[in-house]
Amino acid sequence: MSVLIIIPARYASTRYPGKPLVALTGATGQSQTLIERSWVAAMSVKGVDRVVVATDDDRISSTAIGFGAEVVMTSEACANGTERCAEAYAILGVEFDIVVNLQGDAPLTPPWFVEALIDTLSTATDAEIATPVLRCDGLTLRGFLEDRRQGRVGGTTAVFDTQNQGLYFSKEVIPYTNDTYAAQGETPVFHHVGVYAYRPAVLMAYPKWLVGPLEKLEGLEQLRFLENGRKILCVEVDALGRQFWELNNPQDVSRIEAMMAEMGLE
Repeated sequence: MSVLIIIPARYASTRYPGKPLVALTGATGQSQTLIERSWVAAMSVKGVDRVVVATDDDRISSTAIGFGAEVVMTSEACANGTERCAEAYAILGVEFDIVVNLQGDAPLTPPWFVEALIDTLSTATDAEIATPVLRCDGLTLRGFLEDRRQGRVGGTTAVFDTQNQGLYFSKEVIPYTNDTYAAQGETPVFHHVGVYAYRPAVLMAYPKWLVGPLEKLEGLEQLRFLENGRKILCVEVDALGRQFWELNNPQDVSRIEAMMAEMGLE
C-alpha cells in the first residue's frame, strides 16, 4: 500500500488567524511553530511514502520549506482541509492507495493513531474513509463540558454504530452527559481525532458535492460524507497514557504546552 500524508494549513482561520505559525514551547524550552510540530508528527508515522504541506499562504509555505517540508500551493477557495487535500492530490499527479489528511492543528497526534487508520484501510477493502476516535477519560470530558459552558468550541465528539460506522459528529458533547460522568475513569463520550484516511476516489469526489445543512451548522467537513451517503469507519485508538488535544482556540496554546511539558515532549 502506498501512502501519502497531506497536512492542510491555512492562515485565515476564522477562530484563530495565523494559527499554523503560532509557536509552541516544549518541555526543554524548544520553540517550534504549530505547522512544524505537525510535520514532525507526520514524519514519525511508519509506512508512509511521502509527506507534503498543502497551503494557500506564502508565509506558511516559506516557513515549511525552511524546516525541510515539501509544499504544494493550493487555492484560497478551498473551504476546508479535505478540499485542500483533494486539490493537492490532483496537483501532485501521482497515484497513491491511501491519502491521509493530518490536519495542521494537531501536533500531539501520536503516530500509532495514523498507523491504525492505514492498517484499517489496508485490510478493510470495502471501507472508503477511516478516522480515529478516542474514549474520553473524566479529565478530558470535564474540559469539553467547561469549554461549552464558556461558549468555546473545544474538541469534536463522535457516535457510531455496532459496526463502528460513524452516525454523527458534533462540536457539542454527544451523547448527553454531565459532570457526573466526568468523575468516572472512562466515559461514554468519544473524542473525534481530526485525522482522516481516504481512498483517492472518494477524496476526489468530495469537492463536487454541495455543502449540506449539517456541515453548515456544525462547521465539520466530515459531515459532507455522511450527508452524501458515504460511510466513515471510526477506528478506536488507545492513547497509551499520552495526552491529546487540538489547537482550536488561543486558550489551547497554554493547555497544549502544559501537556507537552508533562509528557516530556521537546
